[in-house]
Amino acid sequence: MKIVLFSDIHANLPALEACLADIEIRKPDAVYCLGDLVGYNIWPNEVINEIRRRKIPTIAGNYDYGIGRSSDDCGCAYKTDAEKANGAVSISYTNQIVKTEERHYLRSLPSHIRLEYQLNEEKFNLLMVHGSPRKINEYLFIDRDEKSLLRILEQADAHIMFFGHTHKPYHRILKDENGHYRHAINIGSVGKPKDGDVRGGYVMITLDESFSLSAADSLKVEFLRFAYDIEKAAKAVEDSPLPNEYADMLRKAY
Repeated sequence: MKIVLFSDIHANLPALEACLADIEIRKPDAVYCLGDLVGYNIWPNEVINEIRRRKIPTIAGNYDYGIGRSSDDCGCAYKTDAEKANGAVSISYTNQIVKTEERHYLRSLPSHIRLEYQLNEEKFNLLMVHGSPRKINEYLFIDRDEKSLLRILEQADAHIMFFGHTHKPYHRILKDENGHYRHAINIGSVGKPKDGDVRGGYVMITLDESFSLSAADSLKVEFLRFAYDIEKAAKAVEDSPLPNEYADMLRKAY
């Protein structure tokens, strides 16, 4: 079974369209979205409606949660006063342009999706969250202490956990005290990558009868990148009330 997961579109319609076209070529058995459909660009309604039209199971990101409730707080961790000021412009603009039905959709999104599988007499849980199981806007970076990350997976009863929010993809394999391997997979960002690669990104995993909790390398994880019309997305930012820095971020992936 091939499962595709993507996240953090952030109102970047050209990136989403390119992502979905790339996904169609790979013919997965299931597709999931881990949230943050809106913010930082001009197409929040179009992105929401494309996800709805395709009936893709989706959870709420921190930005979706805020906009769904007409809040002026996106739950974002801005480090400087300049970043905070830019962020205030973004959430204000997004609140102004998101339509009523689309806002209701955001407000209705679940906080997580949990699936239970049984392969080779083994039961295991697959968990999808936006930031972490503990908090929608918690950042789980690649350098997270191993004991801390393992504890998060164990407390959530997750053997394979998918998340986004940092916009930086990675896969870490952690061994618990029972000798079982658990997988923490950050799926990156479709519309606002921050890892120096300007292409959008998503993840595809393959689950089959060879998967085992006792084998570290039995889960096939592919980090996939796709090109899209970055200039169209960047120019849209520059032609809007949004800060021009957001266009620069798209061109440089930071």
